[in-house]
Amino acid sequence: MIRENLRNSYSGIPLLIIFPVLMLLDGYLIFKIIFPFQNLQPDVGFWLQIVTSITVLIVLGIFLGGFFMVNPNEGKVLQMFGDYRGTARDPGLRWDNPFLSKVAISLRVRNFETAKLKVNDKRGNPIEIATVVVWKVVDTAEASFQVDNYEHYVHVQSEAALRNLATAYPYDAHTDGEVTMTSHTAEISMQLKKEIQDRLAQAGVEVMEARISHLAYSSEIAATMLRRQQASAVISARQKIVEGAVGMVEHALDMLAKKKVIELDEERKAAMVSNLLVVLCSEQNIQPVVNAGSLYQ
Repeated sequence: MIRENLRNSYSGIPLLIIFPVLMLLDGYLIFKIIFPFQNLQPDVGFWLQIVTSITVLIVLGIFLGGFFMVNPNEGKVLQMFGDYRGTARDPGLRWDNPFLSKVAISLRVRNFETAKLKVNDKRGNPIEIATVVVWKVVDTAEASFQVDNYEHYVHVQSEAALRNLATAYPYDAHTDGEVTMTSHTAEISMQLKKEIQDRLAQAGVEVMEARISHLAYSSEIAATMLRRQQASAVISARQKIVEGAVGMVEHALDMLAKKKVIELDEERKAAMVSNLLVVLCSEQNIQPVVNAGSLYQ
């Protein structure tokens, strides 16, 4: 496995001044040789000086190809004829071997949202789910050489991890304490981040955050599941109402007995409990009925 190693390239500012000055001096030297102030007969030394000066000029021109720019939060992957030689991360104008190829890799934090995937949850119910993934490259060598296209790799593997997560958890809870995608969002997000990171580690990518951005039942069962959720909510509300009503009736009977307002036998207590429960649990406005006779007549 190829891992990133930092390469300390040279600062380009001084060399940007030195190389042009040397080229100007060499050009002036060539001019002096070709156009002497006095007529001289060309000899071997003359031609040797010409060839040497032109060679130096060509070499300096080649050296100018070694300049490259490194932007903030960017790395330049340097290769010599297919051999990885290191990564330059120091921002600014840099210079290195002109025969090195220099490929820029962004180290900035990036994010993307997956498409809405249609998958089955743990119970087999079809759902629609999507996620937002925040990531960045931390190892330029792995991103360049371990995978073919690291950006495409991040997108595909994130969707694969999301599908795998969706099949491991139910959409909503049927029993108390059950971990579901709707009730335990923080836990689900942590698990999703771990799943994506495990898949992207070999690509030199760090996942900073992964959160579900869309979660819903699929359209063909959405109406049925909505009715089920509404029924569950009604049942839960009724249970709370009944629990509260029973407590209020019990409190009322205790207060009547404690203050000795009235003594009730079991039949009268049953009638009062029935009336109070009807009043407290009914959804409609209750109309009182005045009993003018005796309960036993």
